[in-house]
Amino acid sequence: MSEVSTLIAKMAKEARKAAREVAKLSTTVKNDVLLRTAERIIEARGKLQEENEKDLKKAKDKGVTSAFMDRLRLSDKVIDSMADGLRDVAALPDPVGEVPKMWKRPNGLTVGRVRIPLGVIGMIYESRPNVTIDAAGLCLKAGNAIILKGGSDALYSNLALGSILQEVLTEFSVPGEAVQVVSTTDREAVTELLKREEEIDVIIPRGGEGLIRFVAEHSRIPVLKHYKGVCHVYIDKGADLNMAKEVCFNSKVQRPGVCNAMEGMLVHRDIADEFLPLMAESFKDAGVELRGCERTCRLVPFARAAVDEDWGKEFLDLVLAVKVVDGMDDAMDYIARYGSNHTDAIVTRDYARARRFLSEVDASLVIVNASTRFNDGGQLGLGAEIGISTSKLHAYGPMGLEELTTTKFIAFGNGQIRS
Repeated sequence: MSEVSTLIAKMAKEARKAAREVAKLSTTVKNDVLLRTAERIIEARGKLQEENEKDLKKAKDKGVTSAFMDRLRLSDKVIDSMADGLRDVAALPDPVGEVPKMWKRPNGLTVGRVRIPLGVIGMIYESRPNVTIDAAGLCLKAGNAIILKGGSDALYSNLALGSILQEVLTEFSVPGEAVQVVSTTDREAVTELLKREEEIDVIIPRGGEGLIRFVAEHSRIPVLKHYKGVCHVYIDKGADLNMAKEVCFNSKVQRPGVCNAMEGMLVHRDIADEFLPLMAESFKDAGVELRGCERTCRLVPFARAAVDEDWGKEFLDLVLAVKVVDGMDDAMDYIARYGSNHTDAIVTRDYARARRFLSEVDASLVIVNASTRFNDGGQLGLGAEIGISTSKLHAYGPMGLEELTTTKFIAFGNGQIRS
């Protein structure tokens, strides 16, 4: 075995052992761990930003995009948000031990289902250090252990956050191995993690399409995933154009490098003449490059003509595909062809069309008259999320506490035997 293989095997075995202890923790202890971790993150703000600065300097020297730097940066706002996320999770009901249903059989046997932790989660993600805290907090509250393999560009940040988590766990007499950050940047670590089906129960990848496809193709362990976030907003005829302008601007510009940012804007032909020039000016002022269909380019002279590869592309940057459509059917056909089952929105005043859009568009979140940026665990009231699944099996949409558990059957008898 190589050095990396030995390291990952050791971590996986320790995580499996720790998972048994975490599964038994009381809600009070789990909440205390989360709340103390939130305090420690705030207290260690300066140290965390020092370590993060090392990552930022390396990334800048590599010439990464501004969106990449945004995802990597542990700003005051991000640190506060991580702490708030932990507090939010602590305030949520503990799903472990919940009995969703019980029933009695004719022979007197009482049967039920009880919610239990998944066990050990393997988290593989790119350079977003906030994921380290969000994922660990959710996994611990749901009674799971977790192994975190972050992107090499965020190594110093992730190790600093992981150290805080392990210190707090030890403070509460919980095995520190319940949360482990992989300390090597060797890519072999990912392939070795994906082989540990004896110890790891599920793999959750977060990042670009290339990473997620690699994980899905090489894992021996079940994977909860979404390949990419190609999110759309369709502006219907008769829509409130001021609302549409606000929704589209927020969906694209607030954080262009995240998976719930709008990548395609579809505009009904009846309002295109009025809406597109105004919307395009706002996007231009914000530095958004528009790549449009022929009708779009006629209305917006500074838009670039889109090529086939632009339709259905996850830009993760200030670039937007724009298409004028003949109606809602045309828009839904486009979404069915080019969407990624992540998030799609409609801006409309028509209740019947809104209901039809909700019913017929296949995405983990379908929204009426609001930004695509709301497909987020915290924004939907789940607390922090560990990721968004478009897999449909086990979970569809933001994965919060309940999605990090499963159920087992329990039965109570008084001596019944099967005839």
